[in-house]
Amino acid sequence: MGPSMAERLSAEVSVELSTREFSSWMVSEQKRIFLLCRRMLQDAEDADGATQDTFLKAWQSLNKAGKNLEEPGKWLTRIAVNTCLDRLRSRRWQFWKKRPSPEDETTILSMAPAVGPGAEDKIFASQIGDRLAAALAKLSARQRAVFILRHYEDQSLAEIAEVLHLNIGTVKIHLFRAIERLREELHELYFGNGREA
Repeated sequence: MGPSMAERLSAEVSVELSTREFSSWMVSEQKRIFLLCRRMLQDAEDADGATQDTFLKAWQSLNKAGKNLEEPGKWLTRIAVNTCLDRLRSRRWQFWKKRPSPEDETTILSMAPAVGPGAEDKIFASQIGDRLAAALAKLSARQRAVFILRHYEDQSLAEIAEVLHLNIGTVKIHLFRAIERLREELHELYFGNGREA
């Protein structure tokens, strides 16, 4: 068995990276990158487009001058985060968000498997998910990126700083502010209307 795509990318990448090798690497990273984009953009359709853009940018970059990539996963994460931040900045001009038609929602819900938690659990989990998504949407783009990389992608502060091109102190500040904001937004969910903590 030959070297993996990650090992091949760790060495100097040739100008003509084969399509088959890139496709194999893309398939292995696609789910992770899509979930990262989905969490940052909070929209599956936007996340799908951002994922495609991420791999297109990676392909174009690899086929330019040869690169020496020590950690291709981090490099790809940086491209994905920057792509999402660009999309979030361009969203300022959008006046509404797309929602699936009622027929599509019915079809999607009817295709969901019946195995798993009961209806009440699903409703409660959905409410928590909606509240968390709404709370994440209120964070600044940088705070959201730092929070998602730390708590969903399980990256260290140093890795986040490297991906976002920030110093560790700035990452800590963004993470602290994001957590404080989320605590404020989700307090009622866990403690009711009272302000005990």
